[in-house]
Parts: sequence; structure tokens; C-alpha cells
Amino acid sequence: MQELILSIVKPIVDHPDDVQVRVSEDDKRIVYHLTVHEKDIGKVIGKHGRVAKAIRTVVYAAAGSKQHKKVYMEIDE
Repeated sequence: MQELILSIVKPIVDHPDDVQVRVSEDDKRIVYHLTVHEKDIGKVIGKHGRVAKAIRTVVYAAAGSKQHKKVYMEIDE
């Protein structure tokens, strides 16, 4: 899943080397923390959050029934 997030985000940012995905997991959920360069945060979120919503939709669909836990994605600076 981390590779999927990286392959979506790296082409749309100006600083692809600063893109990182960290995973935290507990009994009921998996959270992917996406970190980008501070100048790229607007590109990842997009107008009215459309890009972020699209990324989350792809991640959640890819997780689908493979995971028995709820999957979340957070965008951090």
C-alpha cells in the first residue's frame, strides 16, 4: 500500500524525494501518514481537497477486503 501511495503522489509534487509514508497499526485500524515538503502540501490536497479525496479513494479501494481493519490516510506537513 505504501508503494501505491508513493507512486500516486511523487509525480504530482515538486520535491519527490521528500515524500514519505509511515504506517501505524493497532487492533482495529491501519493509518498511513503521508508526509510531503511544505511547499507541496497544496498540490497534494488540491482545490477544495479534491486531490486528497481522490488519493484516499484509490487507497481505500485498493485496501478493500484485503484488510480486516479500517484503513485511513492522513496528510502531514
